Amino acid sequence: DQPFEILVLDDEEIVCARLKPMLEKCGYIVETFTNSLQAKERIDEHRFDLIVTDLKMSNINGMELFKLAKERWNDTEVIIITGFATVDVTRQALQSGVRDIVAKPFKISHLKEVIKTIVTEKRGEGEFS
Repeated sequence: DQPFEILVLDDEEIVCARLKPMLEKCGYIVETFTNSLQAKERIDEHRFDLIVTDLKMSNINGMELFKLAKERWNDTEVIIITGFATVDVTRQALQSGVRDIVAKPFKISHLKEVIKTIVTEKRGEGEFS
């Protein structure tokens, strides 16, 4: 099995600094960015299994990044983390194909469970296998 590759984008350095070691400890390969333009460049050149992105970013917001990633790599899953998880924002994102919305502040254990579910499904290891 190839390691699962995750890109984390959040303009708060502390979010990236906390998520990277925690996800690496789970066996994932993780790249973090605090700049959405740099993250977009990386996504253009490299396929990630999962992108975890903040919704409110300067330059390119989380939904725009989601659309760009899906155009380039259709099978990349996207989780949006946001402090602005209104019903409308959530509905719009999920209808667009975003895999999940995680409201800030979030428990790392919750995010880990969401990611684990996605990894299990992408690897074809359903709960009953």
